[in-house]
Amino acid sequence: MNNISEVLDGVKKVGIGGHIRPDGDCVGSCMALYLYIKNNYPEISVKVYLDSPKPVFDHIDRIGEIHTEADGDQEFDLFVTCDVSARDRLAIVDRYFDTAKKTVCIDHHVSNTGFADVNYIKGDISSCCEVLYGLMDKDKVDQSVAAAVYTGMIHDTGVFQYSSTSPETMRIAGELMKTGFEFNRIIDQSFYEKTYLQNQVMGRVLAESILLMNGTCIIGYLRKRDMEFYGVDGKDLDGIVSQLRLTKGVEVAMFLYEMETQTFKVSLRSNGNVDVSKVAVYFGGGGHTRAAGCDLQGSMYDVINNVTREICRQICLEKEK
Repeated sequence: MNNISEVLDGVKKVGIGGHIRPDGDCVGSCMALYLYIKNNYPEISVKVYLDSPKPVFDHIDRIGEIHTEADGDQEFDLFVTCDVSARDRLAIVDRYFDTAKKTVCIDHHVSNTGFADVNYIKGDISSCCEVLYGLMDKDKVDQSVAAAVYTGMIHDTGVFQYSSTSPETMRIAGELMKTGFEFNRIIDQSFYEKTYLQNQVMGRVLAESILLMNGTCIIGYLRKRDMEFYGVDGKDLDGIVSQLRLTKGVEVAMFLYEMETQTFKVSLRSNGNVDVSKVAVYFGGGGHTRAAGCDLQGSMYDVINNVTREICRQICLEKEK
């Protein structure tokens, strides 16, 4: 596939889906494709399905048109997944994927082995949004599509800080900015603007964080009772693991929070020498070399011990080189 038009030819009904607990790249890529089809293919009926996006993405045009649950029996001519690294990560409407006449997977996760009829996976590219942009006709990318693509790119590159950022990434960002959206506002709202409560929670996690492996691994955590005390859930915890990663001397940062009793969401970030995607995949998750995650069950200490054991293996191997 060289252009998204190849799979849209002759199609009348399209469904788009992302992964569970959608992040910026997932929301951005799904909405960018949705808007691109809406704007340029009026003859096609298109629906996008995602878990409820966070308010931080409200700047994306027509975000309110996302379906947050299945809406009855549907059979799509084409169903496209964006930023979904594995079949079991598809949220909400996996049954629509099963019944679609044709399926397409657009992704950039190195752990993705391909699960659709057509798989367009570029594991060396910064974000799914950048992969998707490469499939679009550039003269058909208006301000609304550009803002959605840019949103995903900055979220998966940490505003162009991560090693996956390439000269091509920056060139595309420049092209998108020419359409005139408020890129500075998107960055502020996505990364720097926090509520007072979010600052309190982050402060607690940082204050109670622990250093292991001679200061090369830092761990932050929140138990379910702590989250109930503050009245927060997963969507309020963005940015914590990235802040932990910035600790001097740290190679790997891990942040975990208890979603249900003894069920933890684990987020991992690396400064380069450790491939955290390998750690996440070992535990049934996925992601990228420097940013990955997984869900684990057990006591908090069991989860920490199990994950750090795999991190330690990589750090020790690196030291032996």
